[in-house]
Amino acid sequence: MIDSTAFIHPSAIVEDGAVIHASVYIGPFCYVGPKVKIYEGTILKSHVVVNGITKIGCNNKIYQFSSIGEVNQDLKYASEPTCVEIGDRNLIREHVTIHRGTSQGANLTKVGSDNLLMINAHIAHDCIIGNHCILANNVTLGGHVMVDNFTTIGGMTAVHQFCVIGAHVMVGGCSGVVQDIPPYVLAQGNHAIPFGINTKGLKRRGFDKEALHMVRNVYNILYRSGQTLGDAKLEITKLAKRHADIKLFIDFFNRSKRGIIR
Repeated sequence: MIDSTAFIHPSAIVEDGAVIHASVYIGPFCYVGPKVKIYEGTILKSHVVVNGITKIGCNNKIYQFSSIGEVNQDLKYASEPTCVEIGDRNLIREHVTIHRGTSQGANLTKVGSDNLLMINAHIAHDCIIGNHCILANNVTLGGHVMVDNFTTIGGMTAVHQFCVIGAHVMVGGCSGVVQDIPPYVLAQGNHAIPFGINTKGLKRRGFDKEALHMVRNVYNILYRSGQTLGDAKLEITKLAKRHADIKLFIDFFNRSKRGIIR
């Protein structure tokens, strides 16, 4: 199960039962539990703890003092066999914590691929993080939070349990997010409120003028038209049938339970 050609520092502990690929690097004073699977090219630099039923994909780099797959902080948790899954090519910096899921959620905490989790970020139980996201220093996600693709959350920001943050969102630093944030929105504050569209980020990702125009149109429907949320959703649903970039809003509305920031 542990490939004999994997690099495992003599001071590291890798329990029997762990699955370690040949190209994995496990540095000094790391601990890897017996139900952990680590795939090609992943590096645990030093003093990293990976425990529980945890699967870590390919070519991740995990820095010192990070803790992945440990018991969560939900007081209802009673040692159920819940999981953590991490995709590929993530950069997980110092002191990041990613806790296992709960049976009240989907039994799973999941991080996608190509994400940057900066120093001291905390991903609580049952959170689902998409791809190409950035969580800056000291970002804290409560349990059951969903963060969609290409989202950036500024440093010192806290996100309330069960919030949904849509794709391509940018949340400014030192914010408190207590309701859901629709796709493409730029938000900041405590409590966070919308300030417009994340235009610079969208341009970097190749959105053309027509797509940017449609996104701004939906933002105006949500926040500047004076319509009720129900009426705004109906109008956006019609637009989504003709414009693919607007379909993200429909998926977001279907998952939104805490109400959107206004």
